[in-house]
Amino acid sequence: MGWFDCLSERSVRNVARHTARRSFLSRLGVTLVGAAAIPALPVARAAGQREPAPDESGIEGDPGNPQTCDYWRYCSIDGFLCACCGGTQNSCPPGTEPSPVTWIGTCRNPADGKDYVISYNDCCGKSGCGRCFCNTNEGDAPVHRPTLDNDINWCLGTKSNAYHCSTGIVIGVATEPLR
Repeated sequence: MGWFDCLSERSVRNVARHTARRSFLSRLGVTLVGAAAIPALPVARAAGQREPAPDESGIEGDPGNPQTCDYWRYCSIDGFLCACCGGTQNSCPPGTEPSPVTWIGTCRNPADGKDYVISYNDCCGKSGCGRCFCNTNEGDAPVHRPTLDNDINWCLGTKSNAYHCSTGIVIGVATEPLR
């Protein structure tokens, strides 16, 4: 036998002495299932997307007051409104950063009667704003549908996972309702 064969045999026998087959198979199974599930996580990734300018509504006739819960874009929001916390309905306040993952909803604009896809972005990095709390749950889905659930702290992938406030950014016109 060659030196490589001897080394391989010694290594395999050493692992076999210290590891049970069931333990190895269960760890292998958990690893394979976990690795297969990672690409299936249904989240919207906002990194690389352009954030609208603070005064850009993206729509003609943007009715309502962005500092109140009955503003049309906030039909599925859950949290403090960034428009009351030093930011706008489109942008995070200074000293915070938007989370790269978001939840989405579809809201009807009363001015033009169209449904729009809204990206609800959490702004992270400071403790909760404490002003203008809204909890509207139109279209909210259970936690097993995370992209449609507004009860999750979406401050993932940021420097700090401290939640401060939420924005409601129009992505575009909805062609069909979210399910």
